[in-house]
Amino acid sequence: MDVVNIADAPAFITKDGSEIRELLAHRNSEIKNQSLADARVPVGGSTMEHFHSKSEEIYYFTHGHGRIRIDEETRDVKAGDAVAIPPGKKHKLWNTGDEVLRLLCCCAPCYEHSDTFITEE
Repeated sequence: MDVVNIADAPAFITKDGSEIRELLAHRNSEIKNQSLADARVPVGGSTMEHFHSKSEEIYYFTHGHGRIRIDEETRDVKAGDAVAIPPGKKHKLWNTGDEVLRLLCCCAPCYEHSDTFITEE
């Protein structure tokens, strides 16, 4: 049985600039076809706009307020919101609140740097 506590998951920076803690993926468990990570965007911060050619993502916001853009549509998001991001859709996330914006990110297939394509400088 694979059980990972967030306190034991080391933080790293993804290609889009997010700070994540990968909870479960093929790198640390028997899971092979998806990944689950805790992601954090600091107050006033944002990710770089990017897309994934293979992975679809689900963002589930657990703390804070922000704004997300997927292709040409922009929406405000807050704790309790879930957002679907299909493969190939450009997306960017901003923290517009006064606390760290935190979310769970599920990717299928698993998150990989090689499947992340930055679309802004």
